[in-house]
Amino acid sequence: MEELMDPETAFLASKEETGNEWELFKENVRPLKRGRHVKLLNDSLKSNSDIRIRSTLKETRRKLIKSIDEYEGEDPLQPWLDCIKWVQDAFPPGGDCSGLVVIIEQCVRTFWHDERYKNDLRYLKVWLEYAQNCNDAEVVYSFLDANKIGHTHSLFYISYANHLELKNKIKTANEIYECGISRNAQPIEKLKAAYKKFFARSMSRPKPSEEELTETHQPVRSFGTILARGDNGNRSQECSFDIARKKPKQEGSSFVVFKETSLSSSHGSEASLKPSTWSTLGARAERNKENNAIPSKWTSNKIPQRAFRRAAPPPPCIEIFVDDEGSSESHIVSNGSGNVQLRDTNDGKDLKKETELLRENPLRHFPPTSLR
Repeated sequence: MEELMDPETAFLASKEETGNEWELFKENVRPLKRGRHVKLLNDSLKSNSDIRIRSTLKETRRKLIKSIDEYEGEDPLQPWLDCIKWVQDAFPPGGDCSGLVVIIEQCVRTFWHDERYKNDLRYLKVWLEYAQNCNDAEVVYSFLDANKIGHTHSLFYISYANHLELKNKIKTANEIYECGISRNAQPIEKLKAAYKKFFARSMSRPKPSEEELTETHQPVRSFGTILARGDNGNRSQECSFDIARKKPKQEGSSFVVFKETSLSSSHGSEASLKPSTWSTLGARAERNKENNAIPSKWTSNKIPQRAFRRAAPPPPCIEIFVDDEGSSESHIVSNGSGNVQLRDTNDGKDLKKETELLRENPLRHFPPTSLR
């Protein structure tokens, strides 16, 4: 008698393709605001186990990058956008091996001095995507502000202010919103609506932000202790946690805080503060009682010595596992003129290292004067 299987087991055993295979790997898929192409997503996820599909994806990426170098039209930014969009779809996890961060960095570096793209919304979105992939996005926003990139779009100010709000810099974020409104960034209605929501959130905060607390520029020495600014920094002023906060105004309060002074105007206070003198210093033997230990012979004590042994050879190094996707990856480089080239390497270490360096320092390939 044939054994009956439940529907789920029967489906897995049939190996039937329904177009929803991505459901098994959805935790490894980076979400995109614009959505994803389901067929390309399924093929991309299958590339982890299918070498043929993996090779096809790499070959398609090479053709797209080659088309950037060969483009001779009036809009050189468009092939870059097509390549970035395809890489986002073809490499759902968005890891270092995808080369996405390197391609985006070379795209923004190619056109950052081009006046026709400084107020192009497409170019601004590429910069914002680059900022999301960096560890310190504030450096990217400062670069855009210094070079007047995206100043006419409200999206720049909203994204910049949201990043500062996440870092608890409420005062600076408020200044960014006000700057965008004063510049009449479009659409202005969207910017004003975002500023209204931000203002409501900031008013509901129970505690002041960390940025406002550090605006006193007074270096903290330890908990409850701050460095005094008087007396050339030779003395430190002790203050409790409650006193360090702002004191509320109290009218008619008779409480007086005692302050110790070195000089007093009245002789009576000097007499009261003058310490009592010793009547006697004691005998010499009593003053030297700490030195009454009787010396003993220490050369008779011997420390046990261990027999000398030759150092054992170090154990073999642990073999690090390398994913197949990174073992045959390609390295994306620039030929110095802004164009992108693809160079095959035996491993993906160069590409991963370049991606990590760009995440740490997004402007590492820009001239030092770019921030002005």
